[in-house]
Amino acid sequence: MTVTAKDLRFNVSMLFDVLEKGEDVLITYRGKAKAKLISCDAPINAPKDDALFGMWRDRDESVDEMVRGMRAGRNFDL
Repeated sequence: MTVTAKDLRFNVSMLFDVLEKGEDVLITYRGKAKAKLISCDAPINAPKDDALFGMWRDRDESVDEMVRGMRAGRNFDL
C-alpha cells in the first residue's frame, strides 16, 4: 500500500490495521518514496539476542565513568 505523508498524519489507525494484516506501507512525500513501514512479527518485549548486548558486564569501570573521562578534555602542557 502506498500513502502520502498527509495520510500518515491523519489516518494512523488505518495504517496500523494494514500493518496488522501483514501488508507493508510505502510513505511518499511530494511524490517521492521516503519511508517504508513493515509489520513486526516478533514480540516487542522479546529478549535481546544481540552480540553487543551486555558488553559492559565484565568491565570494572562504569559507562558513566568512561564517558566523563572522555569529556574531561586533554592537557597538552609540555
